[in-house]
Amino acid sequence: MSDNQLTGTLQGMLNEEKWTRTTLPNYSIASLKELDALLESAAAQNCSDEFLNVCQEHLGHTKNSVIALYIAGILSLAKQPADESYLVQLMDLFAESGRTNIVEYLCQRILDYGENRIALSRLADCYQAENRTDELYETRKRLIKVDYEEADIVKAIAEHEDKLGQRDEAIGYYKKALLRYINKGLSTNVREIWLKLVAYCPEDIDFFFHVEKKIATQISQDKAAMLLMDLYAWYKDKKDWDTALDILKHVIDYDDKSPAIRKELIECYSGKYAGHSRLQDYLKLANISQSYRSLHEAIDEFEKHIAFDVGNYVFHRTWNIGRIASVKGDEVTIDFAKSRNHKMSLKMAIDSLIPLSKDHIWVLKATWPKDKLHEKVKNDPVWALKTIIKSFDNRADLKRVKAELVPNVLTQSEWNAWGTKAKDALKTDSSFGNAANDISMYIVRERPLSFDEKLFIQFKAEKNFFPRVQCFRDFIEKNDLDSEYFAEMLSYFSSFLNAYQGVDEFVVSSFLLLKDLAIKNPRLQQNPSITFQELFLQIENPVAVYQNIKDSELKTTYVQHIRLFIPEWSDIYIKLLPYARSVKMIDELKDAGYSQKLKKMAMDIVEDYRDHREAFIWLVKDLRNEEWFSELGIVREKIMLTLLHILDITYKEIDNHKDTTENKKVNKLVQNILFKDKYLENFLLESTPDTVERVYALLMDIREIDPSIKLDIKHKISEKFPKLRYFGEEEKLTVLSRGLMVTAEKYEEKQKLLQTIMETDVPQNQKEIAFALSLGDLRENAEYKAAKEKQDELNAKVGKLKNELDRAQIFDRTTITTSKISFGTKVVLLNEINKEKETYIILGPWESDPAADVISYLSPLGKKLMGHKVGEELKFTIHERDFQYRIESIVEAQF
Repeated sequence: MSDNQLTGTLQGMLNEEKWTRTTLPNYSIASLKELDALLESAAAQNCSDEFLNVCQEHLGHTKNSVIALYIAGILSLAKQPADESYLVQLMDLFAESGRTNIVEYLCQRILDYGENRIALSRLADCYQAENRTDELYETRKRLIKVDYEEADIVKAIAEHEDKLGQRDEAIGYYKKALLRYINKGLSTNVREIWLKLVAYCPEDIDFFFHVEKKIATQISQDKAAMLLMDLYAWYKDKKDWDTALDILKHVIDYDDKSPAIRKELIECYSGKYAGHSRLQDYLKLANISQSYRSLHEAIDEFEKHIAFDVGNYVFHRTWNIGRIASVKGDEVTIDFAKSRNHKMSLKMAIDSLIPLSKDHIWVLKATWPKDKLHEKVKNDPVWALKTIIKSFDNRADLKRVKAELVPNVLTQSEWNAWGTKAKDALKTDSSFGNAANDISMYIVRERPLSFDEKLFIQFKAEKNFFPRVQCFRDFIEKNDLDSEYFAEMLSYFSSFLNAYQGVDEFVVSSFLLLKDLAIKNPRLQQNPSITFQELFLQIENPVAVYQNIKDSELKTTYVQHIRLFIPEWSDIYIKLLPYARSVKMIDELKDAGYSQKLKKMAMDIVEDYRDHREAFIWLVKDLRNEEWFSELGIVREKIMLTLLHILDITYKEIDNHKDTTENKKVNKLVQNILFKDKYLENFLLESTPDTVERVYALLMDIREIDPSIKLDIKHKISEKFPKLRYFGEEEKLTVLSRGLMVTAEKYEEKQKLLQTIMETDVPQNQKEIAFALSLGDLRENAEYKAAKEKQDELNAKVGKLKNELDRAQIFDRTTITTSKISFGTKVVLLNEINKEKETYIILGPWESDPAADVISYLSPLGKKLMGHKVGEELKFTIHERDFQYRIESIVEAQF
């Protein structure tokens, strides 16, 4: 049958329906299946769009046409985004006439194209009307996966599972229902389910704390405090004092005035420290029961004091680890390794000592044999990580872990392998998690986290948009999307599209992310309502959006969408290329015949290289062999001079602290091309002497370039061009107005000294300052003052060394000249006053050793001698002392 015949058949069916006034009772599921067969024929003949147009036109004057509604509905479902409105209208018609079986069939037809909230809801209604319980609840489970706001149905599922004895399944659904009721602000429902969960899974403390914060934010703090007290009662009854105290401290954040809370705190502390010799004294001292006293201050004071009891460990800045031998009245006696029976007042002990648990890493390092601790740490990274993290208030990053282990427990080489295992454990072991407000900090959890909880906490801890994008991707890849955690993450990105004022990188990224999610998971029905073209028209600066997208996958998708949906894509590409630097984009432009645009872009980059440094480097490094680039006729000397100029600019801007990170990156790229890849050396060896002189002169003018690199290049070109003159270099060797002449050995020695200070002394000083700060009051803190003085001393040393290394020019031994006194020469002088001969070696201030007759060319005597020749007689005065010499000989010094 031809296209026209098929369309004619459809038109005939519509006319017959209209003329005969066919009523709903005349239609059956079989009738709809006949229409499905007609649709298959239309798809085979590629006339589906024509069918849709005919039906839409027909509905314009016959709005309740079953045939038109069904065919238009099925065809609209196949489009993106899917439109189920025609079939919903048809379902309403059949539902009103009691044709439940046809409503069910229509629901199933919609679901053939993916999960759909309306279809699932109506299907569930059908099953409920017919008492088909199993199918009802299976459908409801599907429904809540696409309807993230529905709460009553989730609660009904939980109660159903509970009735069937499926307690774990029921708990999962009760949790979902609780979170959804919180989002709706329904406090009565929230309390009902909270109490149910307290009865079923009170040990899931992390979940309750997570929910409590949401309740405080979205309902009220008073409600959060009240519900926490319901949970507290269970832990108090179990005498789990630590958790009970944690809960009370959460309550205090919302209500610190309640006398009842003070009473509960005293009961918990009395239970936890029942065997403590000074419990009652410290409770009385802290005044927890007194309403005038701030609860936070009272708790802080009590917990400081209660740590001091016989047998407990403490740390002192000077005496290190000690153990409390006795506490009598206001006097504490402590046994330190180097100070036994050391006595101090309780107040001084609290101010100057840090209480430590017996499992604290510092205690273990002080009390365990070194070999035992080394083996335990090396063979059990998880134990070591837990020990160190718990040692610092259950909060530590990898820097802290390394500082505790290297070099006292593990060597640096052992750490390299151990650190990799530790990172894997922190990422995969369910007993570790991220701190709620800092993604770099790790904590140990008493209750292992599920992987989706771990990712969600990581998502919440991330403060920036694009790290959250990666967390979201990881969650989608590893977890079932039927999760309230997923719903909360999804709502974060959806919010950018729902209420934006201007289109920026966050709006564009959210659009691309949600569109990709909708394509891969059609049942979620999260396809953005706006098109990319509509969104792009609202972007003021497409280049700025590209630059600000800090995710490589989203950047690539952004560019792909420009290519697919923006008619003037080639012009946008040209604007983006200096920043995107994509060979794929270039290939697309070439294939589309835009080589001239590419050439103009390249010339613009060359002319404006100061503002497009990375783009220029990209042209030189990756595109210089491209045919279209070669046709530009840019001479190699211009490329070399430009690269050297970029190097010089970045050095200056780094010195001025301008865009330091970016400039260091560009600087390294240029150095790799010029020196590591030998691009400059090869060019100079292939060039004329005139060109070499020009380029080498610019190289020498950039004082920050490693002197050894300059010397190496000079040796290579001297071999090729032995008669080449290095203008101004002789004066530099004698006058040295711009730098400090040094030997290679001393330069390396100073570099190592700077490295030692930066990598060993400075980190150690930072630890000392951090420790001193932990002692409190800085006004009477001798440790803090001493650490700060040492910091000033180290900063001065580092500044002096860096300045000297920046000025240093490594002396080239091959340039020694004995025609006059200069750096690297040994001179014999006749002292005309006492008629004795004196011998001096002329080197720099770093090498100076007057006792060995080695003097600096910058010393008063060195300055008077420099530049004079054999046979010359010299008379001068230094510090009111007269000198009179005749130069006997000048030879090359051995050093």
